[in-house]
Amino acid sequence: MPAPPLRRVAVLVLEGAKPLDVGIPAQVFTTRASMPYEVRVCGPAPGLVTGGDGLSYHVAQGLDALRWADIVFVPGYRFPDREDPPAAVVDALAAAHDRGARLAAISTGAFALAATGLLDGRRATTHWHYTKALAARHPAVRVDENVLFVDEGSVLTSAGAASGIDLCLHILRGDLGVAASNHAARRLVAAPYRSGGQAQYVPRSVPEHLGERFAATREWALRRLGEPLTLAELARHAAVSPRTFSRRFVEDTGYTPMQWVMRARIDAARELLECSQRSVEQIAADVGLGTGANLRLHFQRILGTTPSEYRRTFAEADQ
Repeated sequence: MPAPPLRRVAVLVLEGAKPLDVGIPAQVFTTRASMPYEVRVCGPAPGLVTGGDGLSYHVAQGLDALRWADIVFVPGYRFPDREDPPAAVVDALAAAHDRGARLAAISTGAFALAATGLLDGRRATTHWHYTKALAARHPAVRVDENVLFVDEGSVLTSAGAASGIDLCLHILRGDLGVAASNHAARRLVAAPYRSGGQAQYVPRSVPEHLGERFAATREWALRRLGEPLTLAELARHAAVSPRTFSRRFVEDTGYTPMQWVMRARIDAARELLECSQRSVEQIAADVGLGTGANLRLHFQRILGTTPSEYRRTFAEADQ
């Protein structure tokens, strides 16, 4: 079976670039047998770019890499609220988008995307410390300070550094499917998927130990998707009341417990559709949705397609 087409990823390092923000897309999309991507780290010009936190970057390519790329990542950088990136950088980002490339910002990289005007009238996010500054500097942008990332199709933004992993895994899910994204998450020892709607941080008044307890309950549920899972059972496993469990679960994940279970079941079905020849009826039973009709109903509602069409899309992508 022929390999899927190689996708080209450029990571644009600006003055004061944050090391973790640079490293996340470079590591997630690095070329390997399971990852049909090629990554090039570039800057406004070839040579040394002074980074943040005591690090600098020696890049071999300048803005010409943006003409080559299918996806351009802009990591966070220092003092984004003081002035826009150089005009040449802003123009190159806009030109890459016009050519069909996706632009993805990690943390304060959103300021560079906003400078192009491409975020005007669209939802976007950035690190919680800078959300008000982004809204003040670019009032046409619909800044959402309570999410991990925002996917507006050709432009994507994410919150602080760790949410850059969530954004990269989200892009992988769309490009290669759930199986590839989960494989990458295991390699990174990261959560397989956190909803973009999840809050950037949990209110400090919430006892920290509950977060660990709820994470253990989510892991427990993921291993039992084929079994009946009710709110009462989930709350019992977490050793809290159903009311407390529901409230905290929404704060942690952006979904109610039953919405999360349904999406987890649909994700499990997606992986089986991608990687097995099991029938829709068999898969529905495997993931706890009972019948093929029930799977088709929720698949269409959540993903806007049918299981058969989804399987066909990934089969064609592998040819």
